[in-house]
Amino acid sequence: MKFLLVAVNAKFIHSNPAVYSLKAYARERLGDEFWQGKGIDVEIAEYTINMRAEDILADLFRREPDVAAFSCYIWNWRMIREVTAELVKVLPGIPVWLGGPEVSFEAREILEGSPAVKGIMLGEGEQTFAELLEYYGGGKEGEIFGGGGKENKTEGLGRIRGIIYRDGGRIFGTKEREPAAVSNLPFCYNDLGAFRNRIIYYESARGCPFRCSYCLSAIDRSVRLRDMDMVKKELGFFLARKTAQVKFVDRTFNCSREHALEIWKFIREQDNGITNFHFEIAADLLGEEELTLLSEMRPGLVQLEIGVQSTNKDTLREICRYTDLDRLKEAVGRLHRSGSVHIHLDLIAGLPYEDYESFGRSFNEVYAMEPEQLQLGFLKVLKGSPMYEKAEDYGMNYTSQPPYEVLYSKWISYGEICRLKKVEEMVELYYNSNQFVHTLRVLEQVFESPFVMFGKLADYYEEEGYFINSPSRSYRYEALLAFACLHDGSREELYRELLTYDIYLRENMKSRPAFAKDLSEYKGRIRDVYGDENRLREKLPDYGEYQPKQIARMTHAEIFRYPVWEATTGKDLEKRKIPGMVLFDYAKRNPLTGEAAVILL
Repeated sequence: MKFLLVAVNAKFIHSNPAVYSLKAYARERLGDEFWQGKGIDVEIAEYTINMRAEDILADLFRREPDVAAFSCYIWNWRMIREVTAELVKVLPGIPVWLGGPEVSFEAREILEGSPAVKGIMLGEGEQTFAELLEYYGGGKEGEIFGGGGKENKTEGLGRIRGIIYRDGGRIFGTKEREPAAVSNLPFCYNDLGAFRNRIIYYESARGCPFRCSYCLSAIDRSVRLRDMDMVKKELGFFLARKTAQVKFVDRTFNCSREHALEIWKFIREQDNGITNFHFEIAADLLGEEELTLLSEMRPGLVQLEIGVQSTNKDTLREICRYTDLDRLKEAVGRLHRSGSVHIHLDLIAGLPYEDYESFGRSFNEVYAMEPEQLQLGFLKVLKGSPMYEKAEDYGMNYTSQPPYEVLYSKWISYGEICRLKKVEEMVELYYNSNQFVHTLRVLEQVFESPFVMFGKLADYYEEEGYFINSPSRSYRYEALLAFACLHDGSREELYRELLTYDIYLRENMKSRPAFAKDLSEYKGRIRDVYGDENRLREKLPDYGEYQPKQIARMTHAEIFRYPVWEATTGKDLEKRKIPGMVLFDYAKRNPLTGEAAVILL
């Protein structure tokens, strides 16, 4: 009997730890005797939402499952509904099951509207799946609870807690299942073959003590920690295999200070120089010991995602997010100055009491913290969340289909949401890319605020038609130069040099950018740099095995009339014309930004 677990991920680099955890738990609980004696085969099939539904359907048909179960989230629900509706046509009689956060709330309504689906596993699924697998591997008589509270006899599904299913034209639901102890869940990554070139997701805890109204974790405030010895052993497994990145999915990783500290100390002590660990934290909970520890980490060992969401105190109070903003800013500032930690800050547009102007203020305050990544997200009104229950009170309308994103509310119009979408795209292209750092630091001084700058940049893209015909990565430099000249034309020469500096920081260009000045008159000086072998070896000691001509191809020398490398200090560069030469060393890069090392000659 083949039971197929199906995951439809947002991107190829993503993986679905849920289906692997279901399989690992069932294998351990039921044991080899049941597994082999019953001829059980649990197979995992992973796809992406970028694939065609017909291709996914054809592959599912090829696998010939006896039962299929789909892991459902807001990003794949449309695809899964389409595929499951057709799957029962090409594989008549196949029982189709659903599970995951998208179907765990209003499950009866989903089942009533999905005739192709046999049933839904509610909430955490490891124990439920093991019993479902046992049922399909053998089956037992049991009781169900449904049909107006009456006990009914069926083919055995009634003994499985935490499901809702159809039988004989009726829908029945069983008793709720208690959450599992996280330490009882087996490690599901013993074979990393299936995760090559993918992000590894890992959980050391389930649950969250906070009650942010937009989050499903607000329903259950319990926090269940995994045994620390198990955690260290499992992290050691990743470290020994030099896994590129391990992303913790713990809702608020440092809600238990002792738990977080012990893990951070462990990964610092066992650092292999390669593996990166990602954590979602509350920065205002960081104490002196945590800040010191994180500041001393190898740059690139840790990256922190911090959900600021808003700096509007009325908004934070309404969504039950009690953040100490002063402590958060202090913690982020200290970590930023250490140069050791990649910082990712989140904002959410569309929250209660946050209008367009208020969001702009929140944006400027978060931008001033200088994170490596600033994510401008939009409120999702998730089924089962407190926000979902109060949406009508807020005058909040959102899309009828996943991801249930806010369209407008009492405080913000649809037109303003559309404008913020364009601002978001500009932030992604020009800030989060880390390709225009020095140019932006000068350009933002021309505008009232960074938020206004990105808004004006969005207007420029709209006028030039770039939202429809998006410029290539290289042409974005040209677009930013034209925008800068439009608003600050007297400093065109400075912007050309800033953009030249930014582009060579990231890439040893094979062809010279069109906006960069002609260096013909400086060719002799550049030849002299690579011709003085003793000085070259002194400046680039790591290139000992290469000849000067080879080094010339592997690095880049550039002449600047302004000290553009000082742009991030906020100094008035245009007032200090100090010609200088810069050597870009691409063998050494900043692990947080990817920028080449810079040597002033």
